[in-house]
Amino acid sequence: MSTPSVSVLFVCLGNICRSPTAEAVFRRRVTDAGLEERIHIDSAGTGDWHIGKAPDRRASAAAARRGYELDRLRARQVSAEDFHRFDLILAMDDNNLADLQALRPADDDALLARFLDVLGEDGPHEVPDPYYGGDDGFDHVLNLVEKASDLWLERLRERL
Repeated sequence: MSTPSVSVLFVCLGNICRSPTAEAVFRRRVTDAGLEERIHIDSAGTGDWHIGKAPDRRASAAAARRGYELDRLRARQVSAEDFHRFDLILAMDDNNLADLQALRPADDDALLARFLDVLGEDGPHEVPDPYYGGDDGFDHVLNLVEKASDLWLERLRERL
């Protein structure tokens, strides 16, 4: 009998700020829970502008201040195959969700949701893009990502 596993893909626009931050934070949560062999994690962007590039230096710096490592990650663009490779695909905002819905193959069974949906009706629904703002935007993203990551991990534990 095989051990159940689940795969999660975090998606933002360029895969250099929000989704790599979510990947790194969630990876830490999963590792700390001893579930790294059962929960597979990646990130991607809906756009192709930054393919192969490292995360934004401000995102990396904000993450490093909290002990997360982003520097080894490289941006990639989401593909139709991702819908077959991942069980859960989490979009950072409504525009990314719409782009994913347009790309989604008819024959996939991945769960597609906004990353912050786990916060419920009273929480924010989108992780704001900090790219064009100041450094404090990256800390705000981390706050949201840490909170949502804890809740997603709780939900995924129930599936394992």
